[in-house]
Amino acid sequence: MDNRKVALITGVTGQDGSYLSEFLIEKGYQVHGIIRRSSVDYRERIAHLEGHPQFHLHYGDMGDSMSLVKVVATVRPTEIYNLAAQSHVQVSFDAPEFTADVDATGVLRVLEAVRANHLEHECRIYQASTSELYGKVEEVPQNENTPFHPYSPYAVAKLYGFWIIKEYREAYNMFCCSGILFNHESERRGETFVTRKITLAAARIAQGKQEKLLLGNLSSLRDWGYAKDYVECMWLILQQPEPEDFVIATGEQHSVREFTYAAFKAAGIELRFEGEDMEEKGICVKGPAELVGKVLVEVSPDFYRPTDVVNLWGDPTKAKTKLGWNPSKTTFEQLVSIMVKHDMEKVAAEHVASVMRTNLAEYLEKGLVK
Repeated sequence: MDNRKVALITGVTGQDGSYLSEFLIEKGYQVHGIIRRSSVDYRERIAHLEGHPQFHLHYGDMGDSMSLVKVVATVRPTEIYNLAAQSHVQVSFDAPEFTADVDATGVLRVLEAVRANHLEHECRIYQASTSELYGKVEEVPQNENTPFHPYSPYAVAKLYGFWIIKEYREAYNMFCCSGILFNHESERRGETFVTRKITLAAARIAQGKQEKLLLGNLSSLRDWGYAKDYVECMWLILQQPEPEDFVIATGEQHSVREFTYAAFKAAGIELRFEGEDMEEKGICVKGPAELVGKVLVEVSPDFYRPTDVVNLWGDPTKAKTKLGWNPSKTTFEQLVSIMVKHDMEKVAAEHVASVMRTNLAEYLEKGLVK
């Protein structure tokens, strides 16, 4: 194996990409990331890394095979982490063709870019797979041998990615593996994802900036871990003597309702849930006086999916035993607390900035400043 430590990360601007970049830089890697050209800059998660001597960015696109071939030829990576994806399940129902192009064919383009540069025996490849492959689950908890039953366009596209990785491993003797990632969250999670939506709403409601939170199925069950812990497992998978696929999960399961309760509690609000299904509500029973007795959480049909996965629960036994990975480094309660603390500070900072802008506008209007 090549003694150089050169990693290429697709999806480098995302939650996982930013944490993985930090992790690999600490391990002494030269880290290269692929970003798309855009008139809007979405680099806030990696802004602190730009200018670092071990961190480099290249323009490319998962939908453009030639750009991937050129980047791989330039970087000649020893490890590739394919984290790029259209990763929002609901969006995959609205944009199924785009999801398939990036999440399915995009994986093939990465594999072919490696082969086109004759690096198939020098470069190890990690594919970010997903627990959504299990979809309409056939057994609980899910492990590496559980049958797949994808239940969304996103999951179907990701299933192609999983199987094409396996096919290239067997057909071309390439070191390529899939990490079947269960839900992993952090303070860097996109604000459209349900966990971040909940923690931000809890912070805004606690600070009087939002009246209530609307959610979908509160009874959906997920295995939530901390993204910062999960990137270590990605790296460990590529350090093994033989390529294998691994479930990356905590082995614990919680409902959306539990996550919501924990988030509001971390923000200083205690909820009581009443009613069932679409009529369920979260009522404040303890917290700021002006909120006590008010309905702060409601269920909305707008957030139900055409087909909904309700029971994801991973079995990380293989990762724990073969990789020596600790999935419990950050507990569920600690994860929620980290996210809420960040969002409480974010909402407070936004309020201060808003007040300053208002004051400045008033001063300008009165001619007090120029």
